[in-house]
Amino acid sequence: MAIEPDPHLSMVRPVSPRSPEGCEECLRLGSPWVHLRLCLTCGHVGCCDSSPLKHARAHAYAEEHPIVEPMEPGETWRWCYAHEAMA
Repeated sequence: MAIEPDPHLSMVRPVSPRSPEGCEECLRLGSPWVHLRLCLTCGHVGCCDSSPLKHARAHAYAEEHPIVEPMEPGETWRWCYAHEAMA
C-alpha cells in the first residue's frame, strides 16, 4: 500500500519568520512559550501545543494554514494540523 503525500503540502511556500525573536502573539501579550512553530504558508511564528496559549495551532485553524515546522535548530520535521500527522 502506497502512502499518499499530505495534500496540504501544496500550500508550502518559501517563507521567512515574521517574528524570529518569538511567538508573535506571546510577544504582544507578554506570555511565555515552550517551542516555536513556523507557518510554511505565510511565515507566522507561533508557540507549540506544549505552550500555554497554543498560538501556532490557533493560527493554523483561523487562517487555514495547516503546515508548520519547528524553529529549533537541527529539527527538520513538518506537521499538518488538519490531519494531526507528520507532513
